[in-house]
Amino acid sequence: MKNEKKELEEDHAKLNYEEKSVRELLTYMKDNSELIADLAYAAIVFENEELAEEVHHLESEMDKMMYQIRLKSMLGARKRDDAEQLSGLLQVASAAEQISDAAEDMVELLNEDVDLTPLLPHILSEAEEKVYTLKIEECSDLVDRKLGELRLESVTGVKVLAIRHERKWFYGPDADMELKGNDMLIVRATERGYRKVHPVAHCKKSWKEVEK
Repeated sequence: MKNEKKELEEDHAKLNYEEKSVRELLTYMKDNSELIADLAYAAIVFENEELAEEVHHLESEMDKMMYQIRLKSMLGARKRDDAEQLSGLLQVASAAEQISDAAEDMVELLNEDVDLTPLLPHILSEAEEKVYTLKIEECSDLVDRKLGELRLESVTGVKVLAIRHERKWFYGPDADMELKGNDMLIVRATERGYRKVHPVAHCKKSWKEVEK
């Protein structure tokens, strides 16, 4: 425990507190808290250690961001009005951090001698949106198309959480991420949304048919 605390203090000492504003840090934390929760869910469903490791990494980054927000808030609260405004932002940041902590607790189950199989049907039945894997075949109409160009989420409701290209994972891919043949996607979607994209990924439909 002492070694972990020392390492965390050393990490904080290396941070450049002039890089981002409190609002920018808060936006980062909000976006990543959602990604961490999704990846933790996927890690449990697929019992995937790589996804669990990314959850641990993102949770560590969230701790660092929270440290920066607290420090910047203390330095920036020169008047009562400033303090009240920053207090509200801190509450939102704290909520995001709590989500990331809970996500990390979830993936810790993978390290325990616990059979998760009986839990999964209950977890999946309670969720309107589920986590799926989706392989992009080389003949798919999605190949060599950017996520931003496809507008997958707005057209089908399917959100791409992670992409495995060859042996490398890309988490929370942005709009410029280009899909390639044999890519493996982890997505969050309703069953209806997933069924729209699946035939396109497997060369049974064109993307234009889905967009109509």
